[in-house]
Amino acid sequence: MKKTIPLLTILLLLTVTVVQAEPGLMNVSSQFGVQETADRFVAAVEKAGLKVFSRIDHAAGAAKVDKSLRPTQLIIFGSPKVGTALLTSDQRVGIDLPLKALAWQDAEGKVWLSYNSPDYLFNRFAINDRAKVKKKITGALAKLSQSATQP
Repeated sequence: MKKTIPLLTILLLLTVTVVQAEPGLMNVSSQFGVQETADRFVAAVEKAGLKVFSRIDHAAGAAKVDKSLRPTQLIIFGSPKVGTALLTSDQRVGIDLPLKALAWQDAEGKVWLSYNSPDYLFNRFAINDRAKVKKKITGALAKLSQSATQP
């Protein structure tokens, strides 16, 4: 039986560049600047019903101590319901929760959105009893990052 791949899936694969350069770190190429990528990510998080706990502008912090840093913004976000489920499996996962996404500009001026791979987090703490949660987080992060980085 021949399977067909929906056109939208093909287009998304062609337009979204995801690189896993470091073990456990997902880097998604953005078509926007750091500020807009971060704004779009926050909007997508809130639209999904998740909570933004904090947003940190590392470049602004560097400027306050007379240092220079390329645009870099950290968004701390998540779902207390999902986070609590993971914490009941292994409380140490709290060191990596809430989740974080980093919008940043590299030395060549390219903008990226980076986040920890759910596989990395689940493997790090040997959380094997939450397959549905892992699948949900993986899908949500892919959707959120796509919303933030693509038109």
